[in-house]
Amino acid sequence: MKRKIIMYILMITLLVNLTACKKAEKEIRYDSTFLELFDTVTEVVGYAKDKEEFTKFSQTVYDELKTYHELYDIYNTYDGINNIKTINDNAGIQPVKVDQKIIDLIKFAEDAYELTDGQINIAFGAVLEVWHKYRSNGIEDPRKAQLPPMELLQEKSEHTDINKIIIDEVNSTVYLEDPEMSLDVGAIAKGYATEMVAQYLIKNGCKNTMLSVGGNVRTIGTKSKSENNVPWNVGIQNPDMESDQKNLYILELDDRSLVTSGDYQRYYVVDGKKYHHIIDLETLMPSDYFTAVSIVTTHSGLADALSTAIFNMPYEEGLALIESMDDTEALWVFKDGQMKYSSHFEDYIHN
Repeated sequence: MKRKIIMYILMITLLVNLTACKKAEKEIRYDSTFLELFDTVTEVVGYAKDKEEFTKFSQTVYDELKTYHELYDIYNTYDGINNIKTINDNAGIQPVKVDQKIIDLIKFAEDAYELTDGQINIAFGAVLEVWHKYRSNGIEDPRKAQLPPMELLQEKSEHTDINKIIIDEVNSTVYLEDPEMSLDVGAIAKGYATEMVAQYLIKNGCKNTMLSVGGNVRTIGTKSKSENNVPWNVGIQNPDMESDQKNLYILELDDRSLVTSGDYQRYYVVDGKKYHHIIDLETLMPSDYFTAVSIVTTHSGLADALSTAIFNMPYEEGLALIESMDDTEALWVFKDGQMKYSSHFEDYIHN
């Protein structure tokens, strides 16, 4: 709902040629935040001639993002909407007529599956659902925190064949052939939705905007034409939450996305050991290669997919994938704090 937007305004007067979406003689930088979409914090930074104009712009971002939030939700239903949860609820029963935005997401996910040699698999929901349940219970009552039985995880992994997602584009339906199968789009949904909203804004004339959806950052253009095309400065969070150093690096980004996957925010503790939410599709356990992986590329959905996939790959394998791709860079943070990055990652580091 429109009234739900929680807005705070940072005003910095700047003389520039363009507002977020149209020309103006004078611009002010504004920043808005809303909390309820994709179960995370969304921030919008842009330029407008006054608060009223930016509020309308921010509302547009909210409304567009809300559409994707409801369609891609795997936990909740909404009146009059068939979403990912609807598809899961009808697994093995019947095809579900869906919005084209869902079909487009699934097709994007299938491409990501091929690109990452199966490391991104939205059909892995049966396994991830087990981990989600045990993690939620462990957070709610840490004294009774337990690991899922490996036998259960292996049983559920038998129902993760992405080829059993049947798309009928003529009739706009999606059907899961396996009745015990479920979709989980957590590895790509936020990034993909962020990219779709960014493309909508660009199509409608926005020039200088930055979106951050739960840390999935997408910059549109540069900070402001009046600043000689100065890029946006975007920080990569230090995974060491106790460090006085907030960011590992500040990157300079224009028309780029930055997405980080890490083990330091979503986790629970069993017998004194942390178990995070990024599950290795081969071991069925939380991946143990890195503390964090950051991706810089032009498409936020791709950045989201790659950050998860590379997190689940040995360094050499992940590096080879990144180096094979155009306009894509990565930063790896190892368990011991060591950092490595791809060949042109340094080009983005703010000096």
